[in-house]
Amino acid sequence: MFGVFASQFMSVIVAKMFEADMSEFQFVFSQEACIKTIIYFAIMYLAVMFFNTITISKYKLIDLLHADKKNEKVKLRNPILAIFIFIIGTFILGYAYYLVTKGVSSIKSEIELLVPIILGIVSTILIFWAFSGFLLKTIQMMKRIYYKGTNMFILRQLNNKINTTVISMSVICLMLFMTITILSSSLSLRVAMAKDMEEMTPVDINLYKTANLKESTTKKNGEIVFYSKEKIENSKIPLSQTLENCGLDMNVLKDTVEIPIYKCDDVTTEKFFGKYIDTVKPQFPYFKFEALEEIVKISDYNKIAKLYGIEEYELNNDEYIMLCNFEGMKNMRNIALKDGDNYLEIAGEKYKSKYNECKEGFIVISTSHSNIGIILVPDSCNLEEEDKDMYLLAGNFNAKKEEEKEEIHKIFADNNSELLRNLAEKDFKVDGMTKITIIESSVGVATIVTFIAIYLGLIFLIASSAILALKQLTESTDNKERYEVLRRIGCDEKMINKSLFWQIRNFLLIATYSCSNSFYFWHTVCYDYA
Repeated sequence: MFGVFASQFMSVIVAKMFEADMSEFQFVFSQEACIKTIIYFAIMYLAVMFFNTITISKYKLIDLLHADKKNEKVKLRNPILAIFIFIIGTFILGYAYYLVTKGVSSIKSEIELLVPIILGIVSTILIFWAFSGFLLKTIQMMKRIYYKGTNMFILRQLNNKINTTVISMSVICLMLFMTITILSSSLSLRVAMAKDMEEMTPVDINLYKTANLKESTTKKNGEIVFYSKEKIENSKIPLSQTLENCGLDMNVLKDTVEIPIYKCDDVTTEKFFGKYIDTVKPQFPYFKFEALEEIVKISDYNKIAKLYGIEEYELNNDEYIMLCNFEGMKNMRNIALKDGDNYLEIAGEKYKSKYNECKEGFIVISTSHSNIGIILVPDSCNLEEEDKDMYLLAGNFNAKKEEEKEEIHKIFADNNSELLRNLAEKDFKVDGMTKITIIESSVGVATIVTFIAIYLGLIFLIASSAILALKQLTESTDNKERYEVLRRIGCDEKMINKSLFWQIRNFLLIATYSCSNSFYFWHTVCYDYA
């Protein structure tokens, strides 16, 4: 029952993290999930009982009666071999640390990200295993330390169940690693998505429509679509005029900027790459390199950039700039720009790239960096009226309160609004998105991912804490008689408490070791995501 209510509470917490609308939140109880949980726990208990029965059946009764007085045998007795394995484990761990710090820039894919993680797992097991093999023997040779106070007893206690300790500590370290990595990564994901959202939605609304419709067009399936004279005429006027003709009061918007976006038949992505096309095609085999590039005049872009609060640019009459912020496409385009000799012929004139790399910028709001390429050209470029491919309108809602913004948002998003009904009646197609719509759609995906990540992280945390707690409790019960012996031979409570403190401290040091490993590997995950 606690898990049912805790899951609902966690849903609320995650939703609040992303500022999701909780007005329609409902308590949900999944009968199917409850039944599956009961079945799975029953299977686990039966499996544990089965394997415990097999294990106990292998022992004689006399061994079970004296089990609490026996120590486990240390399988690795050769100190030289133990030290050698310890050095190897330390070297592997050091190399894993190098990969996630100095060498983090060399990690280019998720597969390469697994290398330092696997090395960290292997080195952790080797270090614990080797350390358990030579710890007792090494300190036994240091007589002054070994016979001081209760050190001999403490070391014997650590050595008492050394094999199971190595296994349990390795498992706990790995589970703590999973806990810290998953929880930290999910929270980092939330921060990164919120940052992207703030950066990529600087205005409240984007609207756009196709310009210069022809009498007919052919779809991909071969179907021919004919356009009415009214639609063709409408495609030649600005978008703001279309909205006014369909009954929109433009006073509901403020800070509006409208620009045309051009496309030329001879300016394709393949032409942009030129001699480098054979190099980049294998990297994006499904990309349509025959697609026309989007072209925007520099003054039009600077109007948008000023509204968005992003960098504005300047151009000479013989220069162009490639804007791109989609990382994969940006890296690919930089191949063609890196030598500084990339020329494009646009509207009968030849232009050279001003920079030997893509510059940051965008014109359409979105959830992330998704601009795959926009060519900025001088205002003197001889682009004709028929080269216009699209009209883009950007602006803000003319309102201060969130409730008022919601009402304006409904004008463009509610199918029953007067504007959308009029557009539908005239068969005028106007696309677009609002900041509210983008945030609502992204919150849904982000909330699901974060909820799962936090849930898994908490499961691993609870499991590792339970293993550690059960280990300490069972050892305390098993060793009760040994502490009674310490009292009989004259040890006071202070010495006994000190021995307990040192044993517990060793486990905390191991947990600290795991946390430090997790921090470095989490750093790698965050870098790879970025």
